[in-house]
Amino acid sequence: MPVDYSKWDALELSDDSDIEVHPNVDKRSFIRAKQNQIHQQRQERKLQIETYKYERVVNNGLIKRISGLLDALKSHASEARTKNPAEVAFQAVMESAASLDPKDDQPPARPAGIHNAEESLPTYTKMMATLLDQVNKALDEKKVGQDERYNAMVEEVGEHLKKVEELQGQLEVKLAELEREEARKITSESIHTGFDSTHINKSSAPGVGGSAGGSKPSSSVELLNPNYTPPEALPAPSEATADDDDDDDEVTASPAAQKFANIKSSEYRESHAFLSSHPEILTEKETDGILVMAFDAQLENRSDYARNCVHQALLIQYCRALGRDGVALFFKRITTPGHKAQEVFYKDVQDTYMKIKNRSREINLQRAKDEAEGKTEGVEQIQLHAVDPGTVINIRIPPKDSDDLDVQTGRAIFESFSPEMQRALETGSLEEVNKVLGKMSVEDAEEVVGKLGESGVLSVEEEVIDATTEEGKEKIKKLEQEAKYADDPE
Repeated sequence: MPVDYSKWDALELSDDSDIEVHPNVDKRSFIRAKQNQIHQQRQERKLQIETYKYERVVNNGLIKRISGLLDALKSHASEARTKNPAEVAFQAVMESAASLDPKDDQPPARPAGIHNAEESLPTYTKMMATLLDQVNKALDEKKVGQDERYNAMVEEVGEHLKKVEELQGQLEVKLAELEREEARKITSESIHTGFDSTHINKSSAPGVGGSAGGSKPSSSVELLNPNYTPPEALPAPSEATADDDDDDDEVTASPAAQKFANIKSSEYRESHAFLSSHPEILTEKETDGILVMAFDAQLENRSDYARNCVHQALLIQYCRALGRDGVALFFKRITTPGHKAQEVFYKDVQDTYMKIKNRSREINLQRAKDEAEGKTEGVEQIQLHAVDPGTVINIRIPPKDSDDLDVQTGRAIFESFSPEMQRALETGSLEEVNKVLGKMSVEDAEEVVGKLGESGVLSVEEEVIDATTEEGKEKIKKLEQEAKYADDPE
């Protein structure tokens, strides 16, 4: 029977003997460049595969939520004929949100190496809120009547679902093509451990687990690598906790939104009236801005105010997600005793607040630890030091009674300094002057140093060393070493 060597056709080997290059081109350099090109293409392909797999997971989560919303809307379609369509739509949105586990609201973290791996995706709730914003905006642009709005919403949500599913289909095709290309060649990276265990017969110890007459040998398995974990048994990537690393400094609530955040969470009538008269704050930016206020308040341990800000921020988000009549509809349901909307909304408020609270606690603990260890943030300071070896900075205060015009000008500059700086200069100690400069801002310190130079208070002079003392001998020796190092650093 002939040997079948076809399985080795996919083996990717580098055969350099049949490479012919131009006489003016170095063959070794060409081969290395070719190898680098192959490795780079292989790495890019693997990275693209990881990216597609990650996008597939995120899209599946989004499809699940859009499908749930669409099913809920369709199940209440008959009620929309006899009841207020907006109220029925609100009920469907609440039901679809309540059916999902809040722990699964955050998409998994991006794998290392892909584009923007350090950035976290928004939560699925935020994605759905954005989708509902787009749906309501499209219905308003089409000027859909109130009677037709419910069915139009169902169709619009269905269109979004269709787009995501089409995108997912295209992604699957590209992923399958890349995986086929990856599997087409056998490389050194394809080498893996085959058999990792062996069978050894061991006899039981006398008198253990057996009768007085002895025990029969038993067969057990001893692994050569007991710590080995197969890839399929590895845990999935951990979920991101919260989008805490966003640039919160760039997100600021408007004055109107800040005023709304100060309304007590229990005062629904006042909140309703405020939103009715200030519809311009029903935006995602204002929601994020108030959440930043909540985070700042929690860092200062103002828990009640932080929770209130979270409540008001999510109130804006829910009203915005419900479309044109969202404000009136939300407050009607949230103030109805025992309504399911209350449970969903209050749970969302509590979950969001706990994320902010936990993250704030971690930051405050780290700050306390850094302070206990004496760590301080680096602050730029202006300090005076003699640059050249063998020189010192001397301090001379211009006398009050002098006929010299330059001395009078220097004295006037000296008297313009703050009392603290004047006292430091009068000590004649450069260290005391640096202490005062260290307390100033860089701009103020630079201005003072400039005036010190103009007034002639500071002068750089050669240091006089008494070579007859041990201290003087040490200084001279040190200066000689510094000069030698300056001439020949190596």
